Amino acid sequence: MPLLFSYGTLQQDNVQLSTFGRLLGGRADDLVEFEMAMLRIEDPDVIATSGKTHHPIVKFNGDAASRVPGTVFEISEAELASADRYEVAAYKRVLAKLSSGRQAWVYVDARFAPPD
Repeated sequence: MPLLFSYGTLQQDNVQLSTFGRLLGGRADDLVEFEMAMLRIEDPDVIATSGKTHHPIVKFNGDAASRVPGTVFEISEAELASADRYEVAAYKRVLAKLSSGRQAWVYVDARFAPPD
């Protein structure tokens, strides 16, 4: 099953219920080599789901000391596709390393994504 790391609205119960149809169980972890910023959301459906006009977004900086706290979830491929539909175009899904040593999918600022 894929791992999905969330540092923002995908940790909210209402967003999980709307996006996945269930509440997810997860574990605390940290995203490595990224820093946090905020993004203004324009999509009214996303705003209605999250209840927020600004969402957190992360930018790759390559600094091994940089950490973004969040939660890692085990989800299905179908749920990963649902998460793709929830996220707006400013986000890009990439595979990234966590402080636990695992790798997980995470939605990052598409303009500041890590090199492929």
